Amino acid sequence: MSVRDLKAEWEKLFGSAAPNNSRTFLEIRIAYRTQELTYGGPDRETRRMLDLLADEVEGVAHRKNQIADPRNPVVGTRLIREWDGVEHTVTILKDGFDWQGRKFKSLSAVARAITGTRWNGYRFFGLRERKREEA
Repeated sequence: MSVRDLKAEWEKLFGSAAPNNSRTFLEIRIAYRTQELTYGGPDRETRRMLDLLADEVEGVAHRKNQIADPRNPVVGTRLIREWDGVEHTVTILKDGFDWQGRKFKSLSAVARAITGTRWNGYRFFGLRERKREEA
C-alpha cells in the first residue's frame, strides 16, 4: 500500500486522521488494530498490569495495587552488590526496596541510583535466572 492508502486505512480503522506519514509506524499500528478487532484486545488484567507498569516508569505512586513480582526474594532479605569498589546493601520490603534509607519501587530504580545508568535490577543484583547453556 502507498502511504496515502495506509492513511485512508487508518481513518477507516481509527476514525481519525493518521498522526504522521511514517510508513513503518502506519503499517505496524494498522496491523495491530486489525488483529485487535479480529481477536479482541488485551484482557482487563493485562491492561491493569500495563497501567501499573506505566505508572511505575512515570513515577506515579497514587495506585493502591502494586505489581507483585515472583522474582523478588522474601521480605527482609538483604541484597549486597559491589559497584566501583563500594558495597551497596538493599533490603527487600513488602512494598518496595530500601537502599541508604531511601525507598524504591523497583530494583531497576535502585540500580539506576547506584550506577547512574539504566540496568535490569534483577540482573544487576544477580537474581535473574541464567539460561541452561550458561549455567
